[in-house]
Amino acid sequence: MTIPNETDVLVVGGGPAGALLGCLLARRGIDVVVAEKQTHLDREFRGETLAAPSVVTLRRLGFGPALSAHGYLETTAVSMRMEGRRVFSLDYGRFDVPALPTDIPQPALIKIFNDAAATLPTHTYASGAACVSLLRDGDAIRGAVLRTKDNERLEVRARLVVGADGRFSKVRKEAGIDARIHPADRDFLSFKLPRPADWGNEASLVVERNKHLVVLPTYPDFLRVGHNLPKRGMGELRKEGFDAFRAGIAAIEPRLKPLIDEHLNSWNDTGFLEIFTAEVDEWTRDGLVLIGDASHTCTPILGQGVNLAIQDTVCITPFIARALKHGTAKSPVKAAELAPFVDLRRRHKALVTRFQRRQETALAQNTHLATALRRAKFQALDRLPMKYRLFGKVLSTPHPVDPVDLGAARQEPAAV
Repeated sequence: MTIPNETDVLVVGGGPAGALLGCLLARRGIDVVVAEKQTHLDREFRGETLAAPSVVTLRRLGFGPALSAHGYLETTAVSMRMEGRRVFSLDYGRFDVPALPTDIPQPALIKIFNDAAATLPTHTYASGAACVSLLRDGDAIRGAVLRTKDNERLEVRARLVVGADGRFSKVRKEAGIDARIHPADRDFLSFKLPRPADWGNEASLVVERNKHLVVLPTYPDFLRVGHNLPKRGMGELRKEGFDAFRAGIAAIEPRLKPLIDEHLNSWNDTGFLEIFTAEVDEWTRDGLVLIGDASHTCTPILGQGVNLAIQDTVCITPFIARALKHGTAKSPVKAAELAPFVDLRRRHKALVTRFQRRQETALAQNTHLATALRRAKFQALDRLPMKYRLFGKVLSTPHPVDPVDLGAARQEPAAV
């Protein structure tokens, strides 16, 4: 692999957002380098469910055959039980979207994007290349210094650096852009269990006062279970012992007990996730833009991280393409050229964050009166047809795809 010293766009971060953006830009003939600090994709991801609108968008972009070739699992509905009572449900088939939420491992999804991009001559995938610092020309960003997997330092000059490097973004930090961190009151512990053949494809949220489980059917034959715990409560949980933890899970959802007894053996079978939101006032500067979690970090509620990242990517691609055409050959992309993208996406991400915070507040209730009111609220919402409109705004409709990207997808069957 040879990493060029100059490119039009340098994307830092090869997750779903960075990988997809690299592919879409290269389809347009734009020189792009995607720098991913990891050397392989063989790692565990927590957010693997594509919302139905994201599935529609990816199909329109030509990735449908590759998704089908790999295989995936469709989720048919989601239900909520509180203190032993079913209080709320959504039938995903009733949304006005011609797809269902789809679970596919993130390494597979990223590989689909990378494989499509590998056929395009203007695309470079820099595996094992980490961003060390940014290159500046006055106030403008002009590229980045990468450290390769051979521990060499390489300057890559670019007209635009895209920070697609997640919730702890190195690009954001090196740019000196501050994020307002809002810690949640609780964190999350997750694990996987084999999914019984008769379990079905319905996701569920099981709530017992201020404790809850999220149980998601996962490709190919697993259940992904998330359990809340108090902020900085992992130490106390460990003191109580692993058997007590398993017993607590089984008490919330008794159906899981046989699976837990057989397959959940130690803390090594679990994964910890710190929950916070991060809001950034400044998404772009001359020569720089942040997307995905780097620009606005959401919580895992409703699993929106990967979907917001895909929406960001599809939205920003035509803005980047137009901005590159407007400037001179080596001039940095002006922040003003990407301002419409920021305005559009900031509004939707703020909506999602507000919704998530309200849901987290509701799930943290513990008194008898508060939990009774919570049940009544969700039962009332469940009886109203408006619930589909409400959740539809949060999940969003399929993002409009630029005609150029649709045309590029049709012209490149080998890339899908």
